[in-house]
Amino acid sequence: MGLNYYQIKKHVRKTRKLVIRGITIARSGHPGGSFSMAEIMGVLFNNFLHYDPKNPLWEDRDRLVLSKGHASPGLFSNLAVAGFIEESEIETLRKFGSRLQGHPDLRCPGVEFCGGSLGIGLSFSVGLALAAKIDNKNHHIYTIIGDGELDEGQVWEAAMTAAKYKIDNLTAILDRNFIQQDSYTEKIMPLDEELIGDDLSEMWRDASRWKTGDKWRSFGWNVIEIDGHRIEQLNDAFSKATSTKGLPSIIIARTIKGKGVEHMEDNPKWHGLAPDPDIAPIIDLELDSQFMIAPSIIAGDMTNLENEVKRCVHGRADYIHLDVMDGQFVPNTTFDHNKIKELRPLTVIPFDAHLMINEPVIHIQDYLDAGSDIITVHTEVCDESSFGEIHDKLKQNQVGIGLAINPDTELPEWSFKFLQTIDQLIVMSVIPGKSGQKYIESTHEKMARVVKILNEHKFKGYIEADGGVVLDNVGTCYNDGARAFVGGSAIIGQNDVRGVIRQFRLVILQERRRALLQKAYELGGIELVNKWIDLHLVGDKKNQLIRMAKETRYI
Repeated sequence: MGLNYYQIKKHVRKTRKLVIRGITIARSGHPGGSFSMAEIMGVLFNNFLHYDPKNPLWEDRDRLVLSKGHASPGLFSNLAVAGFIEESEIETLRKFGSRLQGHPDLRCPGVEFCGGSLGIGLSFSVGLALAAKIDNKNHHIYTIIGDGELDEGQVWEAAMTAAKYKIDNLTAILDRNFIQQDSYTEKIMPLDEELIGDDLSEMWRDASRWKTGDKWRSFGWNVIEIDGHRIEQLNDAFSKATSTKGLPSIIIARTIKGKGVEHMEDNPKWHGLAPDPDIAPIIDLELDSQFMIAPSIIAGDMTNLENEVKRCVHGRADYIHLDVMDGQFVPNTTFDHNKIKELRPLTVIPFDAHLMINEPVIHIQDYLDAGSDIITVHTEVCDESSFGEIHDKLKQNQVGIGLAINPDTELPEWSFKFLQTIDQLIVMSVIPGKSGQKYIESTHEKMARVVKILNEHKFKGYIEADGGVVLDNVGTCYNDGARAFVGGSAIIGQNDVRGVIRQFRLVILQERRRALLQKAYELGGIELVNKWIDLHLVGDKKNQLIRMAKETRYI
């Protein structure tokens, strides 16, 4: 089965939006910790947890224990998306009589543990796991704990117990976001190293500073350390943890508190604070504006694609774009499923196979078997019947469903019935099969037509800009509606792939900030613009936004 990459991304986006909806209406709650664990929860609910929302007490279900119970909005939103409760019920958060309280309550279907006082969830989970072993049950226990929670001695008593009894049906996930209620964890009770100043970025990225994993290893646990916002790393970590025998596992997921909303990120203030109602629509737009960058490796050294993949990994690409050309649909040839299969063991980063080939329906299984996580086919070589077959096969295998159109092609009417369920639409901005082309400027107008159609048909996927995308035009492509950007010679053709990807991100980020400033101005004029800017306290974001607002005359 595939990674289920796009379905998880859409799930995570939806749950974050529900968290904001519930907390804003309640005027209280904990967004920071709900957002830091969003990808963790998304991967669990989509790829690992065995559950039945119509039978929440199914005996053979896996158990999910949220020990950091204050992040209950993050749990409730996932239960809603998974079908345990109606999404509208999130609006009752923290109201008298509601099943959705400030901490998880067993009255809510899907809740396994009343997480209130911190430090208890792991002990409870050890009991669940031991009971399952005694009863010869095969279900698994997943327990999410906070890093501030590790100040509690009971956690370490539970850790010793789990190791002593070789509880391998338990996986703990440490949401390592470096912030607890009062301040940064490394200023209160350091788990890694003492933090000097308020800049977490160096510590977050510098493995020489990470000591937490060593503590858990010394207690006899299998330790896996990852970036907790990378879906593919989480998926791989859960696979390894659940297959480990003879000892309990902990996944130390380095995360960012408030991830997804700039003014909340790494800011202790947003541990337990609700956004004002007039700010919520701006946050909603920001959550809808997340973006990804993917190098196209055929623009690199075709004689050493293995090295190009490694450069993408080092560059922290969101995924890797693989252009498959058969010499028939396009004049050139590149590689086929056999090469993708060779490259697949090199990394867990998602593979986006863009099939520029004739009769893709005949070959689709080969690309599934090769390990593609997203597969895109062209409308020019499909009709409703063949694409329907491709669509269903990809969905059954948890592989992202993509559709592409050439520069001189409009979306065919037969595609409209699929727009609600496809994950990716590639709008080609160069003639496929020829390298070194410049972006076709008329694509900007075409994108406006495409976006209108997509909105009319409730498209929830990602528009990918592919062809001639460079630093000078990536911002415009973002404004057109693209949220995934493929770079060939502009990224993989450069010596410093990581540096170039960082530059791409900064350019896109600037355009997103401009769009959010505009939204604030439209909703509340200069007063709301200033109010929104003032929320950005970490780093130099506030000063950058002030300069931008002055340039655009919003203040």
